[in-house]
Amino acid sequence: MTTRFNRRGLIKGSAMLGGLNALGLGGCATAPMAEIAPVYDPRRNLAAVRARPDRLFDITVCLRPFRAAGPRLETEQVDDKLVVHNYGHGGSGWSLSWGSSTLAVQKAFAASPREVAVVGCGALGLTSALLAQRAGAQTTIYARDLLPQTRSSRATGTWTPDSRIALTDAAGPAFAPLWEQMARTSFKTYRSYLGLPGDPVQWIDYYMLKDAPADLGGGDRRPSTEALDFAEYRSLIRDLTPRPELQAPGATPFATAVVERSSTMMFNIADYGHTLMSDFLAAGGKIERAEFHAPSDLARLKEKVVINCPGYGARALWKDESIVPVRGQIGWLIPQPELTYGLYYRDVSIVPRRDGIVVQALEGGDMKGYGINNETPDRAESEAAVAVIADLYSRFGAASHG
Repeated sequence: MTTRFNRRGLIKGSAMLGGLNALGLGGCATAPMAEIAPVYDPRRNLAAVRARPDRLFDITVCLRPFRAAGPRLETEQVDDKLVVHNYGHGGSGWSLSWGSSTLAVQKAFAASPREVAVVGCGALGLTSALLAQRAGAQTTIYARDLLPQTRSSRATGTWTPDSRIALTDAAGPAFAPLWEQMARTSFKTYRSYLGLPGDPVQWIDYYMLKDAPADLGGGDRRPSTEALDFAEYRSLIRDLTPRPELQAPGATPFATAVVERSSTMMFNIADYGHTLMSDFLAAGGKIERAEFHAPSDLARLKEKVVINCPGYGARALWKDESIVPVRGQIGWLIPQPELTYGLYYRDVSIVPRRDGIVVQALEGGDMKGYGINNETPDRAESEAAVAVIADLYSRFGAASHG
C-alpha cells in the first residue's frame, strides 16, 4: 500500500513556518510531497554481489575451540591465584560472550577482588574485562595478541549461539538451561550496541536458497555417516528472533525454486571490537603484552584473581586436550555499502560486513574443519566459493519458479 505524509498535520501549529516564509523559504513547506515507496520490496532493494575472484582481497583462517562437554566455566586454584576458566565455546564465542563472561565474573567476585587479571584479548577476554571493570575491580588484560591479531577477529560475525557449542550426550541435560541463560544475557546486552556509529551490531536479512524444493533446515549440506551429534538449543530461545518466512515465487530477484528469508544479528567485528577496547581503556582499564606457556607463569601477575580466556590457546597453555580445533576459512570480498543482506546457497554463505563481504564454503555442515588445526589459507577453496556465488548472480533478477 502506498503511504503519503499528512503534510497538513505535520505543519499545523508550527511557529517556525512563519519564519521560513519571511526568509523566502515558504515554498519548501508548501511544495507537493513525493510519494513514499513501500517499506520493503526485495525485487527493488536487493543489490547484487560483485562476486569475482579478483575482488578477493584477503583470506583468513581461524581455529574454533570446541569442547564436547561445552565451554569450561569452572574455578581452579593455581598457587595463590583463583583462576576462573572461560573458554571452549566452539563457533559461539561472540554470540555467548556476554552471558558466559557474566558467569565467569560472578565466580571471580566470590573472592571480592579489588584487582582482576584477564588472560586473552578476544571475544571472551574483552567482555570478561569490561564486566569485571563495571563490577568495580581495577582490571588488566594480559595478552600476546590484541583483538585485530586474535582468532576471534577472524570469526564470521553472526548470531550463532549454538554453533558447535557441545555434543548432546557429553554436555548432558544440565547444560541446556545454562546455555539458555548465557544466550539470553548476551542477546539482551547486544541490544545496547545497536544503532551506534559504525554499526558495531546490526540486524540483517538472511536468505536460504534452494535450487529444488527440499528441507531448508540443512540447506544443501550432505550428511556424513560419521557426523557427530552436535547439541542444538535454538528452540529454547525461539522467542528472541523472527521465524523464517518462505517467499512467494518471483517475490525476490533470486532465480531459485525455494527462497526463505529470516532476520539475524550481525557483528561488524572490526568496529565492534574497537568499541569494546575503547570502552575498556576509557574507563581506566589496562592492557599489557604478555605470553604464558604454563599455568605456573600466572605467578608473576600481581592480581590474585585471574579470568582465563585464551580460546584455542588453552589447549597448549593448560594442556587441555578436550579442546578440538575446528578450522574455518573466510574469503573476503571488497565491501559493498549497498549490500545489506546475507545468504546461503549451495553450501556457501555470504555475510555483508562493513570490513568486507564474508564468503565461506560450508560443505559438510558442522563437520567441516573438525579436528583440523591447519591455519594456512587455501585460495582455491575461497575462489570455488566465489564461483558458486557468481553463478547465482549470473541469473539474478530472473523470475523465480515454483
